[in-house]
Order: sequence, then C-alpha cells, then structure tokens
Amino acid sequence: MRRRLLAVLLVLMGAAAVLLSLPLASSYTDGRTEHLLLQRRSEAVRYADVADRVRTEADRTELSAEIRRYAELYGATVTVVDTAGRTIARAGPGAPSSIEEAGDDALRRALTGRSTEGLPTVRPWGPDTVVLAEPVGRDEQVSGAVLLAVPTDSARHDVTVRWSLIAAGALAAFSATALVAVALARWLLRPVRDLDRAVVGLASGSPQARADSDTDTGPPELRTLRQHFDTMAEAVMDSISRQRAFVADASHQLRNPLATLVLRLENIEPYLSADPGRAEHTHALDEAERLEELLDGLLALARVESGTAELVDQDVSQAVRERLAAWTPVFSDAGLELTTSGVAASLRARALPDAVGRVLDALLDNAAKFVPSGGHVDVHAALWNDEVSVRVVDDGPGVPEEQLPLLLRRFVRAPEHQNVPGSGLGLAIADEIARLSGGRLTATPNTPHGLAVELRLPSR
Repeated sequence: MRRRLLAVLLVLMGAAAVLLSLPLASSYTDGRTEHLLLQRRSEAVRYADVADRVRTEADRTELSAEIRRYAELYGATVTVVDTAGRTIARAGPGAPSSIEEAGDDALRRALTGRSTEGLPTVRPWGPDTVVLAEPVGRDEQVSGAVLLAVPTDSARHDVTVRWSLIAAGALAAFSATALVAVALARWLLRPVRDLDRAVVGLASGSPQARADSDTDTGPPELRTLRQHFDTMAEAVMDSISRQRAFVADASHQLRNPLATLVLRLENIEPYLSADPGRAEHTHALDEAERLEELLDGLLALARVESGTAELVDQDVSQAVRERLAAWTPVFSDAGLELTTSGVAASLRARALPDAVGRVLDALLDNAAKFVPSGGHVDVHAALWNDEVSVRVVDDGPGVPEEQLPLLLRRFVRAPEHQNVPGSGLGLAIADEIARLSGGRLTATPNTPHGLAVELRLPSR
C-alpha cells in the first residue's frame, strides 16, 4: 500500500513539475527569439537606410565595407539586392540551401515593403541560422532589400543554459516533494502498519500483540481506529482467556471427583454377583477411564491454546530418533512394524518446547490405534523448501477423502472408529501445537491405501 501511495504521489508531483517547467521553458525560448529578432532588425534597418542613400560608386564601396565589418564581427551573412533580386553588395559566408529558401520568402515580403515579423523559435538543437529581411525605402518607393542570415549560437547557448537551470530547478523541486511524499506516506500509513502487525501477531497466536506504538503518529482518524482495535483485541483476548481458563479449571476440578468415582467403582467390584453385574461394572469403569482421558485432553488443549510458551530452537533430528525409540516397543506389542525411511542429520527448527516430540507422539499414537495388526508405519524427516518436514505414513485403512478436512477437528471421529479408545483430541492438539509454532499439520491419502500426516515447521 505504501508503494502504491508513493507511486501515485510521485506521479502527480512529477506531472506538476513537468507542466510547470514546460511553459516556463517555452516562454523563455519565445522571449529569446523575439529579442534576437529585435536586435538584428535594428541593424538591418540601419543597413537599409545606408543602402537607400547609395547614389554613387563611393557610396556603394562604403556600404560594402560596413557590411563586411559586421559580417566579420558577428559571423553573419549580409546581402543587399535591388527590386529585380540582383545583388548590390554581399559579405559573410555562403548560406546553405535551407537558408536560401527562407531568405527567398523573406525577400519577397521585403520587396513588397514588409519587414520580417517573426523568426523560427530558437531551441538548443536549432535552427543554426535564421534569416530576416528589411525593405530599402518605404511604401511605393521600395528600391531593394537587405537580408541578414544570422547565426544563433549565442541565442541557443542562452536557451540551453536557461533550460538546464529550469530542469535543475524542477528536479530539485521534485526531489524535495518526493522526500515530503515519503514522509507523508510514512505518517499516513504508520497506524495501518501497526494494525497489520497486530493482526498478524494475533493470527499467529500471540495474544499480547497490540497496534499501540511508541510514536503516536498518523492521522487522528487512524490513531483512533488503532486505539479501538486495541480495545477490541483486549476484550476478545480476555473473553478467550476466560473460556480457556474455564475449560482448564473445569477439567482440573473434575479429575478429583472422577478419580474418587473410579476408586469407588473398583471397591464395589468384590460385592458384585456374576454376570450381568460384573459386565456392567466393567463397562462403567471403561466409560470412567474414557472420561478421564477426555478431561486430560481438554486440559492439555487449554494449556496449548494459552500460547504462554516462547518459541525455542530445537534439534528435530534428535527428537524424532528419541520418539521412534520410545514407540518401537509399543508397536511391536501391537503387532505393527515401525520403521524410518530416513532422518536427515542436523535438522533444526524454532517452535514450542518439545513441539516435534509432542506432535509425533500424537501421530504415532493415532497410527497405533487405527492401523490393524501386521501393518506398517514409516517416519521420514528431511528439509524441504526451507521447512523441516516430519512425515508419518501408514498402510492402514486410511480415511475417506471427504472426511480428511474433518480429521484435525476436535472430537471428530469416523463412525467405524467410535469404539476405539481415545478422546478425539490428539490430532487437534497436534495441529494447534504446529500452528502456534508457525508451522502446519496436513493429512493426505497414502497410495494405495492408508494415511500420510505431515508436520511442517519453519527451518531455523
């Protein structure tokens, strides 16, 4: 947004500088051309008066000497002709054909008694020479004309210098306004950047992220919006904190009565008669244990969602090897094969404390529950596109494709797995750990059958 705002401001300021500079440059060019015309016309008028007084050969010689001195001094070409176009006197370098054409037009005007009223506009690139003519005599007494082919070196130099000064002034003004535009854009967008930073922080799981800034700058409306956002964030995070605290407190407080209930159920077992009493007692104990697992899961989820832990650097390779060593006996007892297709060395990531171990525990526990005996589970860890990837792949029955989006949601279980022990929170907790660590957890089908769950964490 800042770049777009700066682009608009700079384009507008650049257009304003150009639109102001062009008329100024054009005005000076026209004025300098007019000054050249007036200056040289006065000299042409003087030579026309001298030519009008020519009566004898001595007068002609005097005229030739005078225009010769002028031509040598200014590098101009002076030509005096009669009404028939015959040259009476000439001095200076020969003129090119383009100048002769311009001179013919000026000569025709002069022989009708009209002076040259305008010259081609003198610019840095040309013309190199301009031609003007003045009639000799007046009205019906026109007896010839004086033509001046005048070099424009001095005029073009003056125009070049003035245009350079105008361009330098425009560039300096544009640079100054550009600095003002940068400062203005920074002042306007500072509250917006603070808001963006706070939103990103809240979205990434940092509950303390706020839009407040040490430098209270920006338009009053945006500063007010920033304050309102902070107030809203405080209210939302307070509400979320209360909900999480309630879940954590409720889970913790229910554990003691539940433990007492389990103990009482176990104590009455000797007093129960044979079936169906003992069978119902066993079912009651199973449900109590399931409820205990559910409370433990809720408590763990509330602790993870609190987001109080700081991200730390950790050795992913070592964490994966340790969890594989810990789970290998469990898989062996369940009749499953746990292998690794490769754990790259020196994999490091910045995440919540023991994030890799906790997520891997949830994934392996999930595989141990749902993969039938005789199945195979493989773990692979590697660096992939500046991210650390830990992938758990099994060849179990898998999950229907339409149920994959629900796999990481809380308490969601497939209908055929309703009787499998567990709270339905394991993958949800793992997903929350991955998210708070700045990574992600994804589940995809495995070919030809099974499930592949992958943890991605930003590389250190």
